[in-house]
Amino acid sequence: MKNKLHELSDKDLNSQLDEAREEIRGQRFKFAVEKNLENPKKIRDTKRKIARILTIQRERELAKGAGR
Repeated sequence: MKNKLHELSDKDLNSQLDEAREEIRGQRFKFAVEKNLENPKKIRDTKRKIARILTIQRERELAKGAGR
């Protein structure tokens, strides 16, 4: 998955980021209401995915700035 994220365009990365944020929001809401998740590891994995996407976006931003 890590390499696949690097291959995505900026637009696709933003889309993935929005989806991941929506997913984590839903998981947190579900946990708050039910106090039970079928897979608690999913929240951690989603947070890591968000961090990876933000890191890739920052790397690209710095690369564009260095290319001036």
